[in-house]
Amino acid sequence: MNFSSITIKDIASALNLSVSTVSKALRDSYEISENTKKLVNEYAREHNYRPNPIAQSLKQGRSKSIGIVVSTIENQFFSQVINGIESVAYEAGFNVIITQTHESFDLEVKNVGHLTHRSIDGLLISLSTETYNFEHLKTLHSQGLPIVFFDRITDEIDTHKVIADNFKGGYDATRHLLDAGYKRIAHITSPPNISITKERFAGYEKALEEAGIAIDENIIKYCPHGGRDTGEIENALAELLTLEDKPDAIFTTSDRITTTTLFLMNKLKIRIPQEIALIGYTNTTLADVLNPSLSSVYQPGFEMGQKATQKLLELILAKRPVYEFETLVLPTQLVTRDSTAPKKQ
Repeated sequence: MNFSSITIKDIASALNLSVSTVSKALRDSYEISENTKKLVNEYAREHNYRPNPIAQSLKQGRSKSIGIVVSTIENQFFSQVINGIESVAYEAGFNVIITQTHESFDLEVKNVGHLTHRSIDGLLISLSTETYNFEHLKTLHSQGLPIVFFDRITDEIDTHKVIADNFKGGYDATRHLLDAGYKRIAHITSPPNISITKERFAGYEKALEEAGIAIDENIIKYCPHGGRDTGEIENALAELLTLEDKPDAIFTTSDRITTTTLFLMNKLKIRIPQEIALIGYTNTTLADVLNPSLSSVYQPGFEMGQKATQKLLELILAKRPVYEFETLVLPTQLVTRDSTAPKKQ
């Protein structure tokens, strides 16, 4: 049996009333008698009448919906961001529509198109690792769609952006390894085109520079799809382990890359940190109970979602065009655990 709802026209026909009378009765208009209102509303309830949100949005000039584009909601960081988005959006009376790119540019374009056809009032987006071209977003932005970027951003579109302090996160993680006695620090990261890769690498580079250690391209490994494919991380780790001068520590830069690297090292029976120490970006709540407990750079995902939504709502509800934008930079937190215990000399 198909689940379907009836329309105002159906109610009018069934009750032998005009469409206008039914519409006013459902809106509780003073022009309609209480008896007629009762008759119409009872029939509507019994026969699964639901207001048409698209028709309502045309009248109001808004759909009260926000579109969200992330790589994947299974990622703890993005789950926390979405929770932050929802906490602000629902309080303001807006619904959210969540889509996932799975790090695919083509899927990002399709998702954005799908969301705009749903008449969203604004868009919150973290770019996929494959995104080099921003025309699909530039077009919508030039047409007046409010867009706010978070986490992975682009400088090619002038709007609000909310990010973590990726430079400091990369610097703090690398500095911690250096202070713990590790000197040959490998770097497994996302593709070089995305903003977070560049910023975290800059922090890594700065910490090594201060310690008088030259960058060695042989121990910097890029995962073309951000580690979406476990094989990317397996290859990166295998290449590091086959080097004559192996790294004594690894710094990873995303939830997926970090937790997968830990899994693979355990699978290979590499003793952490005795043989190779490990620190990485991750928002997993299980960092304390992993084997060993995992040193990590934590991002304020929930707060990022809140701030991004607040900035988007400012654009949506603005009475006049907005020409001044800001990039909010939220602090990261370094949490040290057993995986980076001081190196024994």
